[in-house]
Amino acid sequence: MRIELVKRPQHSALFSALSPFIALFLTLIAGAILFSLLGKNPVSALYYYFVEPLTEIWSWHELLVKAAPLILIAVGLSVCFLSNNWNIGAEGQLIMGAIAGSILPVVFPDFQGWYVLPMMLLLGMAGGMAYATIPAFLKVRFNTNEILTSLMLVYVAQLFLDWIVRGPWRNPQGFNFPETVQFNSSAILPEIWSESGRAHWGFILAIVAALLVWFMLSRTLSGFEIKVLGRSARAGRFAGFSAGRLTFFAFAISGALAGLAGIAEVSGAVGQLRTTISPGYGFTAIIVAFLGRLNPLGIVAAGLVLALSYLGGEAAQVSLGISEKSARIFQGIILFFVLASDTLIYYRIRFVTRHSDAAAKGA
Repeated sequence: MRIELVKRPQHSALFSALSPFIALFLTLIAGAILFSLLGKNPVSALYYYFVEPLTEIWSWHELLVKAAPLILIAVGLSVCFLSNNWNIGAEGQLIMGAIAGSILPVVFPDFQGWYVLPMMLLLGMAGGMAYATIPAFLKVRFNTNEILTSLMLVYVAQLFLDWIVRGPWRNPQGFNFPETVQFNSSAILPEIWSESGRAHWGFILAIVAALLVWFMLSRTLSGFEIKVLGRSARAGRFAGFSAGRLTFFAFAISGALAGLAGIAEVSGAVGQLRTTISPGYGFTAIIVAFLGRLNPLGIVAAGLVLALSYLGGEAAQVSLGISEKSARIFQGIILFFVLASDTLIYYRIRFVTRHSDAAAKGA
């Protein structure tokens, strides 16, 4: 006996809309089973994971801090995924954006003024965009697999960050710690609510980016081109659209927003460049993009949910004494159920036995 996926003649619009909620519900059930296997009370564990992080006002600030890079990156990834370009290297583009945007406060610390921060943000976007065009160029010019090239470039970026922070940019007065000098006040993203928490303007940038990309996808010719070529490259060619040009465009948008997330994270939450500036935002944003149905407005809500998983994981480690890997497994479970739900919307499962297979061939 074997299992086959048979494409449905039409799919349910209702279940398409409910799919993310079904995936979250199944994730809660799977999480309860997981905590039971770990010897923890599932009700208490889920409370620590999803409720306790929201009981303090500072937690809401941390939620926005963690949601900002997830939303920025996922919005950019949605453009790539909708155009059928699989950018898996947003983590590397985030890092290169952070490095490029840090040039001014690290190399030119005396260069100060209101214009420094906008220049840093533009440099961060340019760095992420430039790094993202590498897999785009390789795909268009040599037909390489962008999944592999973009993913492998993540490790190049991580090693480059480690080298530059431990070497040329290391703070000479930092007691040999692998970090740069602290950014000056002109290079720090301001807080949204002054003196009331850590939430900074990176979250505002994320909301603005989501609105702009939503408008581009739903109201412009470029958005129509992305959707047409993403669904059928052949139909796009008949319409006169260029798949190569679209590949560069999609990767450029995705890389620019990942780079913006990188410099916003460094400038807003960290205040200096370190060897580790991201807990894996570039990879988690893939889950955010699909949980938000590749819709920039849905991605805002999905980003807040996944940001809560970071806070809940930290709370569960402290309250329950579980490992970081056990806490982070929720993110993988969510992605699994999201993809499974989407698959079952468009395909039905058919069990094929030898007898039914022989009968079908005989017919």
